[in-house]
Amino acid sequence: MVISDRLRALREEKQLSQGDIEKRTGLLRCYISRVENGHTVPAIETLEKMARAMEVPMYQLFYDGEEPPKLPNLPKRKSSDDIAWGSSGKDARFLSKLRRLLGKAEEADRKLLLYMTQKMARSRPGRSAGSN
Repeated sequence: MVISDRLRALREEKQLSQGDIEKRTGLLRCYISRVENGHTVPAIETLEKMARAMEVPMYQLFYDGEEPPKLPNLPKRKSSDDIAWGSSGKDARFLSKLRRLLGKAEEADRKLLLYMTQKMARSRPGRSAGSN
């Protein structure tokens, strides 16, 4: 399926003119014509505007059926929250305790701790984290 043909078909199905789309989107009529004739490939933002103007969901610009296409049954991937340090278990408890204690510390003490950790993070290259 070619997006230009689909856009024209949807517009005509909704009985809208290119001028109607121009008024609803702010896009120039000549640009809409260039898109529908396949001379210009619209950006996603432009497709969103056109879908809104024709009052159709975005998927209908790419899909011919009445219902949304069935999604393949893909294995569930862990989100960044699931794999981030401190998101679960012992690390989460440690992080929670650290936050609570830092909240009670004086501003000057927090600045000193931050300074020390930055110095430790920038320690000499070649030294491993566990060596003294």
